Amino acid sequence: MNRLLRFARDNGLSLAFGVGFLATLCCQALAGQARYDDEMRALGAEPVGFARYLASADFAVAVTENWQSEYLQFFLYLFGTVWLLQRGSPESKEMHKAGTESEEDQRVGPYATPDSPRWAAADGLRRTLYSRSLGIWMCAVFLGSWYAQSVSGAAAYGEERLRALESPPPWSEYLASPDFWGRTLQNWQSELLAIGSMAIFSVYLRQRGSPESKPVGAPHGATGVEG
Repeated sequence: MNRLLRFARDNGLSLAFGVGFLATLCCQALAGQARYDDEMRALGAEPVGFARYLASADFAVAVTENWQSEYLQFFLYLFGTVWLLQRGSPESKEMHKAGTESEEDQRVGPYATPDSPRWAAADGLRRTLYSRSLGIWMCAVFLGSWYAQSVSGAAAYGEERLRALESPPPWSEYLASPDFWGRTLQNWQSELLAIGSMAIFSVYLRQRGSPESKPVGAPHGATGVEG
């Protein structure tokens, strides 16, 4: 029991958000099925079962269009904050640290410590890849979910066209369609707004005890300071 409690404490953040993710995904599926069945009844068609809805293009595009925008946010933030700064924000590095920083600052190569990750002490390509592995992974997930959105979106759009007795467009044509870019850009603009808002609001506002906020008593001009 002590081991289980220790595991829960040590991983509380990821566990809480993981459970929240699964719960909201299930609720989204239930709500999506109800909406989809209402649309089918309005068209005089039979409603679908829950399992069938989970395998539908309608559910897939609803999920993936949100995933790709979230991972785009992380990818842009990770790479953007290497060079871009915001004076007074805990979301920014200190003003004199713009760039990739020195090997000593990053504790890589000859400056790696005994408990550093093995690839941090490696030379050449391994160190280069590991030094950017988080951003590369976020970019890969973004591109994969964006591709999944395009495929599932094309299938869902094709079903709408078929119900209207029109021929569905090929995937390549759907990529240039207003439906695809409307779904995509409405998510991108919200993520960019969220990033910018967090960067500037955290200059002047505080959340006691959060590492995403400066200490309550820190001056507004303190940059790169976390509570």
